[in-house]
Amino acid sequence: MAKKKPKQTSNTIAQNKKARHDYHLTEKFEAGLVLHGWEVKSLRMGKVQITDTYVLIKNGEAFLIGTHITPLNTASTHFIADPTRTRKLLLNKREIAKLLVATTQEGHTCVCTALYWKNHIVKAEICIAKGKQQHDKRETEKERDWNKQKSRVMRHTA
Repeated sequence: MAKKKPKQTSNTIAQNKKARHDYHLTEKFEAGLVLHGWEVKSLRMGKVQITDTYVLIKNGEAFLIGTHITPLNTASTHFIADPTRTRKLLLNKREIAKLLVATTQEGHTCVCTALYWKNHIVKAEICIAKGKQQHDKRETEKERDWNKQKSRVMRHTA
């Protein structure tokens, strides 16, 4: 008998859709995360929120700030789990230098747009971002609505 292939699930743990709405995303980087065991277990259960997450570069190291990983069971742990602790990002020196140069420019920041599994390792997708103004957000919404309307018209005419 042939073995059944396991059902493919999405590797994405969490996405930051608010960042795509509020910023123009330019350059993407992939970074590893330094995590505790309880955090990995919580990530497997999907108990994470990265809406207000950003990257801070200090002393040649990159840190992820604002990520909220909810502990699964706080009653049975032998230490106090801090859900919003600062987590270190694993990047090489060249990538950290690029991020440092980009974030020192006026109006630029570095945000986390997604957390996902790559094999058995948790990776963070971080992007260099420039803030959108209100009229840019409206323009994006108009363009999205127009594309939906075009697809409806094309579907009915075909």
